[in-house]
Formats: sequence, C-alpha cells, structure tokens
Amino acid sequence: MPARFEHAMVPVSRATLHCVSAGPADGAPLLLLHGWPQTWFMWRDVIPLLADAGYRVITPDLTGLGDSSRPIDGYDKATIARDMAELMTTLGHDRFAVIAHDWGGPVAFFLAAQFPQRVRAMAVFDAPVLGDGGPIEHHGRWHFGFHAMPGLPEVLTEGREDAYLRFFYRFAGASPDAISEQAQAEYVRAYSQPGAMTAGFNYYRAVPLDIAAVTAFREGGQRLAMPLLIYGGDPATRGRGLTALESWARVANDVTGGVAENCGHWIPEERPDFVASEVLRFLGGLSA
Repeated sequence: MPARFEHAMVPVSRATLHCVSAGPADGAPLLLLHGWPQTWFMWRDVIPLLADAGYRVITPDLTGLGDSSRPIDGYDKATIARDMAELMTTLGHDRFAVIAHDWGGPVAFFLAAQFPQRVRAMAVFDAPVLGDGGPIEHHGRWHFGFHAMPGLPEVLTEGREDAYLRFFYRFAGASPDAISEQAQAEYVRAYSQPGAMTAGFNYYRAVPLDIAAVTAFREGGQRLAMPLLIYGGDPATRGRGLTALESWARVANDVTGGVAENCGHWIPEERPDFVASEVLRFLGGLSA
C-alpha cells in the first residue's frame, strides 16, 4: 500500500475503529464505507484517485469488521451510522460526503437520515435501501436468510472461512477473478479473526430492525434531501442494475445514476477508475 495511506486506531464510544486516511489535511472530507465480506481494503485503488484530486479521504473498517473492534450488539445500521458520525467528529470533520458500497449503503442511508445537516452528498454503488417499500425484499440474495440464522452460519463456516468467502468473490463479479488474489487473501485474513464472521452475520441479523426503521422514516413522510448518485452493477453479471437507483428514489428527492456496465456487484474493485471519475464529476457539480 502507498506510504501516504495513514493507518490509525480511533476510539469512539462503543468501539475502536481501524481507519485509513489519505489526501491533504485541509481537503474536503469524503467518508468511504465498505461492505461484506470486505474491509477498507476494497477502496485501495479508489483512494489515491480521490486524494490526488484534493479530497481528504477517510476509510474505516466498519464496526465489528476488518481490524475494528467487535461490540457484542448494535449491528443495526442506525447504530453503525452513529459510530461513523462519531468517527468523523473525532477526526474533526463536521460536514462531509459519503461514498458507499454494499452494507455501506444502508449505513450511509442512516447517516443521512440521522445527520442530514452533516452529510453533504452521497454516492452509493450496488446497494439498495432495505425497507424502501418496493417489491423486491433483499433483492433476491439467498445468503440474507442463511446469515440471519442464530448460530448456524458460524457452525458451518468455522475453519472454512477461506472456501466460503472465496465463493462470493468468484461468484458476484463479472468474472471469477474480479477481485484480485491479494485482496481475497486480505479479506480472508480479516474475517478469520476471532469473532469476525459473527460480527458480519450480525449485520444480516439486524435487518428486521433496519427495515422497521426505514419504514418508519418513509411512513413519517420523511425523505432524504441531499444529492445522491446511485449505480448498480450490470444485472447480466450479478449486479443489481437499475433496481439500486429505483430503491433510493423511493426515499430521496435528488437521485441520479444508472448502471455500471462491464462489472458485477464489486463495482469499486472491478472499475475503480469509473467509480473515482463519477464521484469526482458528481461532487464537482455540487454547490459549496
């Protein structure tokens, strides 16, 4: 990794978050949120492109994942979002933009819903809003139900993390090598640590809480007001296609985007140049 990647362990109220930062200290802050089964490392090729454009890029391991500490509970995305907001406060950033993928998307939603004055704009890749009121629950992902089972996924994956995780890396991209061997090995290392798989499964176990909170948000007549850029991966190669944009349009007023062609679910790793260029175009078009 580039020497300019600054690693730190940042304490917040209920956890200690591993965080990687880059770019000028006085640059406009961008918070990058990863998904499962990945860590901050999924942004490794995007970070330098954003940092070189003058942004201060903050890339944590989400609570419980990667090299961040693992609370026993609190894996609903509203609570995770509060952890991320506290991280940004600790680092001295009151207002910021958010870039997210996979589970980072629901966390981004709750950041924006709970702290609308702090979140300037968001770009989200291949992640819907659970509880958006649309017709597709979980967007047809079989593993949501399996991961939510109490205890069972731990029993079946313990000691088999490598085989289980590598299935997802091979299956969910446009090609089996969509995620590099270096990255796969790093993710397997991170999720083979004690408690890491349980923490990941807990993100899925908290889905009923997430759906209930989003439903209450919608039924209360609330909508997100900040600009959103939403891309789904190519549906021909395991991406969510336009259903990602359609999901966010049910809960927000200012939504643009489309489909990232020639990639599957792992958009930031499959097409980092596309992600960076679209984010920079999007952010560059916003008023201060």
